[in-house]
Amino acid sequence: MTEKLRIIPLGGLGEVGKNMLCIEYGRNILVIDAGIMFPESDMLGIDYIIPDWGYLRDKANMIRAIIITHGHEDHIGALSHFLSEFNVPVYATRLTRGLIEVKLKRRHPPGPVTLHTFAPGDVIHIGPFTVEPYHVCHSIPDGVGLGITTPAGLIVHSGDFKFDHTPVDGWPTDFAKLAEFSGRGVLALLSDSTNADQPGNTSSEAVLNDAFHQVMRQAPGRVIVATFASLISRIQQVVDVAGQHGRKIAIAGRTMADNTKMARNLGYLDIPDDMLVNLGDTKHLPARKTVIMATGAQGEPTAVLGRLAVGTHPSLSIQEGDTVVLSSHTIPGNEELIHRVINRLFQQGADVYYDPLAQVHVSGHASQEEQKLLLNMLRPRFFIPIHGELRHLKQHAKIAQRLDIPPENIAAVENGYVLTIGEQLHIGERVPGGYVFVDGARVGEVGPAVMREREELGRNGFVMAIVRYNPQKGQPVGRPHIITRGFIFVPSAENLLSEAEKLTLSAASTKTGTPGAEVEKQIQSTLSKFLFQETRSRPIVIPTVLECEA
Repeated sequence: MTEKLRIIPLGGLGEVGKNMLCIEYGRNILVIDAGIMFPESDMLGIDYIIPDWGYLRDKANMIRAIIITHGHEDHIGALSHFLSEFNVPVYATRLTRGLIEVKLKRRHPPGPVTLHTFAPGDVIHIGPFTVEPYHVCHSIPDGVGLGITTPAGLIVHSGDFKFDHTPVDGWPTDFAKLAEFSGRGVLALLSDSTNADQPGNTSSEAVLNDAFHQVMRQAPGRVIVATFASLISRIQQVVDVAGQHGRKIAIAGRTMADNTKMARNLGYLDIPDDMLVNLGDTKHLPARKTVIMATGAQGEPTAVLGRLAVGTHPSLSIQEGDTVVLSSHTIPGNEELIHRVINRLFQQGADVYYDPLAQVHVSGHASQEEQKLLLNMLRPRFFIPIHGELRHLKQHAKIAQRLDIPPENIAAVENGYVLTIGEQLHIGERVPGGYVFVDGARVGEVGPAVMREREELGRNGFVMAIVRYNPQKGQPVGRPHIITRGFIFVPSAENLLSEAEKLTLSAASTKTGTPGAEVEKQIQSTLSKFLFQETRSRPIVIPTVLECEA
């Protein structure tokens, strides 16, 4: 009996972030990537989101390995959580492994972690899978796509890619390997869809050099460049341009500092020792001789740029004449946060450059013409768009159809759908593939119900009524204590609270023997109706009845 080949996306299809995908053949599973996603603006209190890998929990003994395509957070950010549940080997390139090791020092799984390093061009045998990583251009060095030979045929996973002919690291995409894959015959292509709605070709990273030169020529004082902590190639570009303008460079942000140290040690960053200074030393440098690389380009409140915007960074503040550059793509859902940070930076006296105001960032993802080129090079039998919101996946599917791939051979699906590949491509049942919220040390404990409560609290606040109650007499004891937060300003609402006290006493005056739980229901109902009638808002009412004898 021939085993079936299945592809199960658990993250990254239907959203930008938390990328994770499984390839399953018989009793063997190969996992690709384990990333995080930034919370949306209405996900109050959530630090980040990881994939729901519930599908894998009863198949732990089938997982042969997890292979990582590159070192961005949306591909490695959930790895420590994953390894806390699954003791499987991890395969990554040198830089990606270095970034993973930095993360694992902060949050190490309880058991040992086995890390294997590979290079593009290697051949890796994992169970029934033969994996051939090939170099791709992205916005970080050491990114790879994957050719995965299975007993059913060759699968090509594009990774995050674009066809950059003048890459910053001088290492273009391995077209020869793609041509070799095409010659063998590609059963299925899984391809990056992020820019499927963007015509033409994505600009080269090299175009940013001119933009950085212009900024540093015109800036009257310090230049603060904010980007992702893992964007090693962008850090190198800023270093190169800063050196030509005689500026020193400092790193702000623990994660970026750790990543920079690691990348220098591995040879992926070239920063002269006399050029790199500590953040505290910038106070003694002329402003026009200073560049600061910082985290927080997505508007995260606790990152460096977010704290600079509100003046809460412990050792750094915005000065008149500072120029701030946001050199990163806005992740969908973060627009409001980023615009708020930009406005506050202007209020602090900085001049701010951001896309599309200035070309201080280019995408690391292929646009339509590059997506067409990959499809035409590989001519896959089946096509599965990955990495993008549903609108991107659907548009990528249309591109494939225009290149004569039959609609029945294309699966533009969201997370959780089980795809079976045989003579035909079958879209099967849907398994869990939603959001798992990380809130501090809690993983998966905060669900939709808690999120709804937080939203309601944030919108209307709460009122708590604490009452001592004698169940034998069915009467309250003493005055109730009314506490309100996020609802009204207490000194200006004394009459409202006084009336709420009276109603609480009345609601707590019941029949002899009435249990405290019943009294709480009566108080909740009475106060909710009263507060809505008086204020036309619906705060959460929390009654607390303390039973006593006197």
